[in-house]
This record gives sequence, C-alpha cells and structure tokens, in this order.
Amino acid sequence: QVQLVESGGGLVQAGESLRLSCAYSGRTSSSRAMGWFRQAPGKEREFVAAINWRFDTIYADSMKGRFTISGDTAKNTIYLQMNSLKFEDTAVYYCAAGPRLTATLPSASWQYEYWGQGTQVTVSS
Repeated sequence: QVQLVESGGGLVQAGESLRLSCAYSGRTSSSRAMGWFRQAPGKEREFVAAINWRFDTIYADSMKGRFTISGDTAKNTIYLQMNSLKFEDTAVYYCAAGPRLTATLPSASWQYEYWGQGTQVTVSS
C-alpha cells in the first residue's frame, strides 16, 4: 500500500506562483513513478507531470516551461512548482503513484495505482 497526501493548494492571482507538495509513504513508494494530474469542473482528469525513481521527468505540453516537478527522497515528498499561473490552471490537483522501477514515464491515469485526495488550486483572473 502507498499513501499520498497533497498540500499547498490555495487561491492565487493570475501570474503568481504556487508549490504543491505530495508526501508519500509505504514500503515501495520511493521506487515508484510519481505523477501529478488535475481535474477542472466539468472536465476529464488530465496529466500534468511525472517523475520516476531516476528523477527523469515529463510534462504535458501546456505545462512545459511553467511547471516543474521534483522529488526529495529524504523527505519522501514530491513537489510541483507552478509559475505564471493562469485562470485555466484552476483545478483540483492530484498526486499519484505508479509502477515501480520504471525507466519510462507514464502519463495516463490508468497507469497509476494509488491516488491522493487532491488539493484545490484556484487562480483568479
């Protein structure tokens, strides 16, 4: 079992920054690919970014250059630094844990086995 707890969401103005955190626990958690997804009201859940155990990263095209995913194994935490936030970034952001020891970076939600409860990010225009 892997447990995930997101934090850091909130209300910001367009152009501002926010950093989300995802604390993970569980015996195999540190070797798993970890991803961030988001879901806006009335829309499907979409991929944001992922990082694997080698700290390789991948981003959705619309987030490249604005968002940065990183990990701190000493703190069992991954982060999502979000800069130049836009109104359309408003969503619930979810942290997810995927396959172990993978060299690839999964970007589909079905590839992730464990999910956090989500944290709300609201960007005012």
